[in-house]
Amino acid sequence: MSLLARPAIASLAARAMQRLTALADRRIASSLLGRYPEYPGNTRELTVPTAAGPARAVVYLPGTGTASASTPAPPVHVNFHGGGYVLPPIQLDDPLCRFLAAEAGVAVVNVDYAVAPQHPFPAPPRQAYEIVRWVAGHGAEHGWDGDRLTVGGQSAGGGLAAAVARQALEAKDGEAPSIALQVLHYPPLDLATDARDKRAAIAKPMLRPWMADVFDSAYVPDPRRRTDPLVSPAHPSDTADLTGIAPAFVVTAEYDLLRAEGVRYADRLREAGALLDHYDVPGADHGYDQKDAETARDVYALIAAHVRRATTPGPGNTPRENQP
Repeated sequence: MSLLARPAIASLAARAMQRLTALADRRIASSLLGRYPEYPGNTRELTVPTAAGPARAVVYLPGTGTASASTPAPPVHVNFHGGGYVLPPIQLDDPLCRFLAAEAGVAVVNVDYAVAPQHPFPAPPRQAYEIVRWVAGHGAEHGWDGDRLTVGGQSAGGGLAAAVARQALEAKDGEAPSIALQVLHYPPLDLATDARDKRAAIAKPMLRPWMADVFDSAYVPDPRRRTDPLVSPAHPSDTADLTGIAPAFVVTAEYDLLRAEGVRYADRLREAGALLDHYDVPGADHGYDQKDAETARDVYALIAAHVRRATTPGPGNTPRENQP
């Protein structure tokens, strides 16, 4: 075991990374705010009450954000950012959120959720599920239709979106939100397998084993809990029947260290009849969309099309699966 994989050291390293990346994220965000100027964005903030504490969210409204009695409220998409379950760069998803609001015609709730090591597992996926339930039940006062709801996320956010869909599938209280689509964008779905045992298509992928040591150990300090279905639904130990889980659009990246687990989970969803589409981004690595605006635009357009179809029921609105 490396030193960084020891929970106490991983926690210290994660906190240091949070401090060090705060300035860098602001610089990156300043450039991303200017991306896709044709989608200027109409935003406001709100706070969602949860057991893990209040969660801040930025809401992106489609069009002007105004509605009349003759204009139905738009559907809603809940977005969870990436960052290894440790870093909180909510602003880095601004281009995606503006794009989806405009092109999919949805209100996008971009969530600043609780992160580790301050809030280790199971707090983030439990909070994420609470947030989605809240969004589903409070649309009337906030201007969206909570009955037409999708969830999604990038990297760790994709893992949380998968965990939300799983909790909705297994809910016993009769109050599970109805999720029309889960968008899993280059998600980590197998933290039980050591990153050193994962293989990428290039020699030096963006994600490195030392990063996994910090992120995984800060998020799930006890390695025995990393096979939990809310953490590692792509691990072979999870054999539950997923029939009835929310339909999914899975996006993987050709050079990503996490690609294989994304493909495995897509295959599992296909077996359960829940895979709408799986797109493998050619020539791309993890987090490609932060640097490659044009490739990101193409993938965001695919995501927007799936979200729009999922929230606009009718003949011909079921996407055809696109195998990588």
